[in-house]
Amino acid sequence: MPRPSQFMIRASLIWLVVGYTVGGLLLLHKAWPLFYPLWALRSAHIFMLLVGWLVQLSAGVAVWIMPRLVQPGVITGSGDRGDLRLVWLCCGGLNVGVGLVTAHSLLVWLSGGHASAFGWMPALAGAVWLMAIIAFIGNVWQRVRPVIDPLKMISHD
Repeated sequence: MPRPSQFMIRASLIWLVVGYTVGGLLLLHKAWPLFYPLWALRSAHIFMLLVGWLVQLSAGVAVWIMPRLVQPGVITGSGDRGDLRLVWLCCGGLNVGVGLVTAHSLLVWLSGGHASAFGWMPALAGAVWLMAIIAFIGNVWQRVRPVIDPLKMISHD
């Protein structure tokens, strides 16, 4: 398993734990009001689980599991996985984006609900996520290839 995939899977599991902890606290607050400003993290909770856990886990496994690059004249899967710097860029982009959304939620709460001062943070998170998507596609797209029909490989002389 390539190093970036290992890192992405581990980071996704950290986001899973953090996201479920926040979600559990939100549910606990519904039963017994603990700390009302905790609701400021509701949207961040969604992004922690959706992007931080689910998307990042899927991307990490996809980088690992996709076919390796084909070397000319070699039929085995001994090729490499392409430019892994793009995968590191994807990993960083996903985590920075979730961090920005979480920081935005906290800063809006700390400022007393003045979201206009921090309106740039969700937009920047979206731009970073777009960069991460492009980096992921840049690495994986060259590894996508059609299924080889073994019957067509046999020559009929």
